[in-house]
Amino acid sequence: MLDIKPALLSAGGFALKNPLAIAQLAQHALKLQMAVPLDALRWAIRNFPMGKKAPQDITIGAQPPAIKLGATLRLMGTTIRASAAVAFEEIALSDTEMRIALKLSDVDLELRGESESPIAALLKSGALDLSKPGNLVNFMPKKPAAIVSAEDDRIVLDLMRVDKIANNPTLRRVLEAVTPIFNLVTLRTKDDMLVLGFRATPGGLPQTISAVAG
Repeated sequence: MLDIKPALLSAGGFALKNPLAIAQLAQHALKLQMAVPLDALRWAIRNFPMGKKAPQDITIGAQPPAIKLGATLRLMGTTIRASAAVAFEEIALSDTEMRIALKLSDVDLELRGESESPIAALLKSGALDLSKPGNLVNFMPKKPAAIVSAEDDRIVLDLMRVDKIANNPTLRRVLEAVTPIFNLVTLRTKDDMLVLGFRATPGGLPQTISAVAG
């Protein structure tokens, strides 16, 4: 189990170094927003165990309104350093749908080490148009099940198309009970924080009561 003491010490250190950030968190809360310091996500990435096949050297930063991500990963037998700015254009959550529309920019793929794989050859040739990553996704021999569409710089996902998520009864019950009255609708960065925006819908209370009672 993860030791909670380092997490508390890290949070305390953040509060001492960023006294104004605490006031900003309160201001966001009044607007039905939750602001998460990116330092908290960086701490989690450093301290949570990752599998051997998971991306390595993960970096996370703000490029408002997008979140800037970077990682070293193995792709088709080739080690690549990948980075991109990811903007969340649309979020739609329910017990039947977890739809997220992403816009990618500043995409960069850098070959690490020597490789004779097809993707290494493409990177060396400069033939890949990284300004339209969605089009590149369409050339994947086996696209992830979550991808609904990919075109130019826009990729649309529906996580409910992933069997492990769709067949999780606990998750489905939580979404059925919560999303009619309280839903995540925006996700963006501001300063060095990830800001989640929520929408309250009191009119959905009968649905929630029915879901809980059922």
